This record gives sequence, C-alpha cells and structure tokens, in this order.
Amino acid sequence: MRLIDTHAHLFLEEFQSDIAGVVTRAKASGVEKVLLPNIDETTLADLKRTTALFPGYFYPMLGLHPTSVTKEWQQQLQVIGEELHGDCYVAVGEIGVDLYWDRSLLREQLCAFEEQLKWSIEKNLPVVIHFRNAIEEVIRSIERVGSHRLRGVFHSFGGSKTELKQILALKQFVIGINGVVTYKNAGLAETLADCPRDRVLLETDAPYLSPVPYRGKRNESSYISCVTGKLAAIWQISEEEVAETTTRNAIKLFNRIEGLS
Repeated sequence: MRLIDTHAHLFLEEFQSDIAGVVTRAKASGVEKVLLPNIDETTLADLKRTTALFPGYFYPMLGLHPTSVTKEWQQQLQVIGEELHGDCYVAVGEIGVDLYWDRSLLREQLCAFEEQLKWSIEKNLPVVIHFRNAIEEVIRSIERVGSHRLRGVFHSFGGSKTELKQILALKQFVIGINGVVTYKNAGLAETLADCPRDRVLLETDAPYLSPVPYRGKRNESSYISCVTGKLAAIWQISEEEVAETTTRNAIKLFNRIEGLS
C-alpha cells in the first residue's frame, strides 16, 4: 500500500528528538512521501534542515500561514518570496485566511493570501490553503486572482455539504482529509460519502489533529493509516483502493514529486 502524507509539520520542535523514528514508522505504514508546509519566516531554517535529512522523502512547501500574518506582512513576504526562487519547493503553502481567533488583521491576511496566490501562478505551483472560518473570503480571493489559473488543496477539510459543493465548483481544487474524519461529532462521513474520489488527498497535519485512537497525543505520519481506514469504511471500498486513488491524486496535483507514478 502506497500512501502520501500531503501535509505534516515534521520540522517543528515536537519531532526534533525522534525524527528518524517518525520516518521509520511512517515507512512501515506505507507512507512513501511526506510534504512539509512552511509556517512563516521563522520556520524556514528548520524546514530546510529537516528536508535535507531525508531527501526524496520529505518535500518542502513555502508560504506564510495566515495566523502568522502581521501588519508588516509585506516584509514577511519579501523574506519568503526570495526563498521561493529555489526550485525545490512543490507548492505555495500553507497560506490562506483564518478568522477563528481574530478578525482584526483580515485586510492584511487577504493581501498576503492574494499575493501568494499570484506567486503560484508565476511559478506554476499548486497552493495549500488554510481556511478556518473563512471559506467565503478564501473563495472570493481565488476568484479575484483567477480561479482558472490556480490549482490546489483546501487543507484539513471538515465542513458541510454546502462548503464541499463550493470547493468542488473550483474545478482544479481538491480537499485534504485528516484525523478529523475519525471524530464522532465531526459529521464528515455523511459529507464525504458522495464526494468524487478524484478530489480527495490524505494528510495528517502532524503534530496536530491526531486521529482516533491517538486523539490527545502527538500526531505523526504513520497515523495516516487511520484516516485511510475510515475513508475505506465511508466509501465501502478497500484501504488499498483508497491509498491508490489518493496517491494518484497527490501525484497529479504536486507534479514536482519524484519517484512515483
């Protein structure tokens, strides 16, 4: 079974003491690639260092996370944009809008998000989108910049059928499913039952959002098998079919990933 964890923050300090063990367990669970989304200008060094530890296994993505956006967002983007000139990055991310905690920097978040959407067009890279309590704002930004020229994933989807329909209307976008799908009160099973299978990716968002039965513990890439199993039950197909389909979807979107076809 071949799996790709399309979203994990394994460069954070939670993994510094046992990153080799995390990778060993992930490989044993069938995870053949892990994509690492940047957070902000302060995490660039750790992202690059961790990627270099396992070349061809870790693939970095570059962006400014919305909760890290400040009033000096232009200076933040200048640092990140200069780094993006390298050709090792497989996506622009993690970017987006987050209105869960605070709306005071909405204008700055939108400006930073739309500037990074433009980067993805210039670099011909997919985008990895964070959209907590902000799906309407995010979709409007995508449409302003040009939905026909953009492609990417709505990371950590946990929304309603209506929100899913809004995303699926963007023909070049997919959704990322992680441990949230295993939570009893999430209500995702019914929403995903009729979701087109070619529009779904697997992810962990490690160290966050650990799936059942690991909820409350540090998440890691090997736990993606729990997400695979839950999707198999929802779609009433085998775990191998889930793995094959979602891996194919990931390779199609992140076409800079090497060594898989």
